[in-house]
Amino acid sequence: MTRTARRNRRTLRVAGTGAAALLALSACSSSDSGSSSTTSDSAASASDKLSGTVTVFAAASLKESFTTLGKQFERAHPGTKVVFSFGGSDSLAASITGGAPADVFASASPKTMKIVTDAGDASGTPATFVRNQLEIATLPGNPDKVASLKDLTNPDLKVVLCDKEVPCGAAAQKALDASRLKLTPVSYEQDVKAALTKVELKEADAAVVYKTDVHAAGDKVGGVEFPESADAVNDYPITLLKGAEHTGTARAFIALVRSAEGQKVLTGAGFLKP
Repeated sequence: MTRTARRNRRTLRVAGTGAAALLALSACSSSDSGSSSTTSDSAASASDKLSGTVTVFAAASLKESFTTLGKQFERAHPGTKVVFSFGGSDSLAASITGGAPADVFASASPKTMKIVTDAGDASGTPATFVRNQLEIATLPGNPDKVASLKDLTNPDLKVVLCDKEVPCGAAAQKALDASRLKLTPVSYEQDVKAALTKVELKEADAAVVYKTDVHAAGDKVGGVEFPESADAVNDYPITLLKGAEHTGTARAFIALVRSAEGQKVLTGAGFLKP
């Protein structure tokens, strides 16, 4: 699909006028200062100037925190709208390179981001904005007494992993390889939320997911940390995509994600600082 065709498809999805790049740079500089009050002041001054819809493709593990940030952004900038598509980073990257209309991509690993940059679909250099670490999700109360990654190799346990092509699956495999453990799951899921859901529905006894997902699930699951996860921490990069209809507004959303306010939401969800 040509770049022109891709832009035309985006036009059908978004409306409004683009903001000037100067506004985005202003938002970036205020967020870099590390002062949430300064960021808020900048947002207030630009709120009547930014407009249009920003379509964000983001890793499934970002669903709760990015939804919160999207609402914050819309409140700070009346006339804007943030639309999200959450899923496995590899599938999202394939959609972007296939011409799907999107303005921002937030991936759960540099490897999946590289799919987009190698295709020439990123505008600028992606920046790491958070990191995430694995954790074992168990049934509430951990009735199977799972205490380690090795315990998941028990053939009597129904364990779920993310597909190896998905960042959470690749990280889990890295941890298993480092520990010289072999694990045969009952299923491989296409994203981390699908893996977690198997445990929430009691269709599996355990799943290897992210700390943020265990945190978001609350009392629906139990959580077991394991030391091998420290060797398989994923960096999360974010980038503006080429052909974005409202470049200034998209840059301003990225600036919010990277700002002190954005980091407060993300670390509160269990993400690690970059």
